Amino acid sequence: MLVLVLIPILLCLQPPLVQAIFSGDPEEIRMLIHKTEDVNTLDSEKRTPLHVAAFLGDAEIIELLILSGARVNAKDNMWLTPLHRAVASRSEEAVQVLIKHSADVNARDKNWQTPLHVAAANKAVKCAEVIIPLLSSVNVSDRGGRTALHHAALNGHVEMVNLLLAKGANINAFDKKDRRALHWAAYMGHLDVVALLINHGAEVTCKDKKGYTPLHAAASNGQINVVKHLLNLGVEIDEINVYGNTALHIACYNGQDAVVNELIDYGANVNQPNNNGFTPLHFAAASTHGALCLELLVNNGADVNIQSKDGKSPLHMTAVHGRFTRSQTLIQNGGEIDCVDKDGNTPLHVAARYGHELLINTLITSGADTAKCGIHSMFPLHLAALNAHSDCCRKLLSSGFEIDTPDKFGRTCLHAAAAGGNVECIKLLQSSGADFHKKDKCGRTPLHYAAANCHFHCIETLVTTGANVNETDDWGRTALHYAAASDMDRNKTILGNAHENSEELERARELKEKEATLCLEFLLQNDANPSIRDKEGYNSIHYAAAYGHRQCLELVSCFVFRPNHRVINCFFQSH
Repeated sequence: MLVLVLIPILLCLQPPLVQAIFSGDPEEIRMLIHKTEDVNTLDSEKRTPLHVAAFLGDAEIIELLILSGARVNAKDNMWLTPLHRAVASRSEEAVQVLIKHSADVNARDKNWQTPLHVAAANKAVKCAEVIIPLLSSVNVSDRGGRTALHHAALNGHVEMVNLLLAKGANINAFDKKDRRALHWAAYMGHLDVVALLINHGAEVTCKDKKGYTPLHAAASNGQINVVKHLLNLGVEIDEINVYGNTALHIACYNGQDAVVNELIDYGANVNQPNNNGFTPLHFAAASTHGALCLELLVNNGADVNIQSKDGKSPLHMTAVHGRFTRSQTLIQNGGEIDCVDKDGNTPLHVAARYGHELLINTLITSGADTAKCGIHSMFPLHLAALNAHSDCCRKLLSSGFEIDTPDKFGRTCLHAAAAGGNVECIKLLQSSGADFHKKDKCGRTPLHYAAANCHFHCIETLVTTGANVNETDDWGRTALHYAAASDMDRNKTILGNAHENSEELERARELKEKEATLCLEFLLQNDANPSIRDKEGYNSIHYAAAYGHRQCLELVSCFVFRPNHRVINCFFQSH
């Protein structure tokens, strides 16, 4: 109803000549032209009254406008001519009038599409029959490399495909991605067009630049009838693309369960690995809509413990993507709970890393080892804390894991939380009994980690709850040393991200400088001693200078050189 109301309102905003064209009144149009109404007036999109008449397919008004001086080949802001518009309206009479007055049948719009492309896409067979005899070739391609046949196949126009083939269209012409008309017909599920193209000699095994066959295309989009037709023709069911993926891989990834069932029934290899060692089961485990696909694979002999080249099992994939129901299916069918990948991570490590609490619960309930070391010797609790997943930390702690258990480097979960910068995790761990005085094997406390990573709120929380600001590590460095050195190191990492624009980089740099300054200010205001030297004789001023942090250097120097401060010109003292 809203559209019906808006049409007359928008029409009222048009010039009188355009309004008359829409009302289809030749006499009123003649009167307006006689009153010197501009027959080539442009609207905001550079469309002329002739474009409007062509859009409506009104041959009589088109003739009248042209005889009154309308430009036959005028282009709007999309470079569409009145002939493009007339073809889209499917008006054979309008097309004939325009061509009679020398309309350019080879005119291209901004996408390099000719009127024939438009006819093919819009099922304008009669218009195409008028245009084709005037063309030197029906195989002209648009900006994407697609011919009129591609467009006809994509849109499922059997009659148009027949016409184009009869007029010499290249059935195996490929676009810029090497896709043939058959690829597009298969992907869109136009079975009649697929059959027609194959009957006329289309290569049923053709591949695009990524190695996708028509079977891959149909399987990816769930076109079950096309898949059946291609399989009945005897196409290779386990043909791979450049990534090593079969049609079954693609169908599983896209959650096309009916296609998966059909492919399995036809004998597809359910354990076929791709170039990275991932099987269809890995894809089904990861996919957004792959639950039924996973069950079909498992019920038809898929190996639930098969590992990819980097050691990932299907259970690892459910852990990455949080597919908790699928993890249960895998476990119930013999999935190994504590299998490790190349980094030493179990599915529990992965679930903790990505913050999937329900999956963590499933794994723990099924007997997963919470005390197994993974990447960088970290426990699942470390990974949850490092990546700021407080709910996962709570779940892991409830399983009975000893909170202050150190990894092989002596780091506890509180060290990890401090490095990750999540205050909520730090507070949870502290309230659960974590010891913030614990040191790693290099003598560093969680406060050192928070300072090294410029996490102001974490520093604030740790110091407020009693962390010693002047605690030194095995090299004699305090949190202040690390805070003075940390900022520029972090900026180097940020500035290395070439994909970010310069404004974003500058904002990020400013934020990091600000946070580094806040860290230093807070530590100094809470009695951090800037004169403490490490075992090489360097204090925090040396570190600020060495790492090029001017603001930090000025701030620390200010505290050092205050007249009433107990530190006396330590910067210039001999070592």
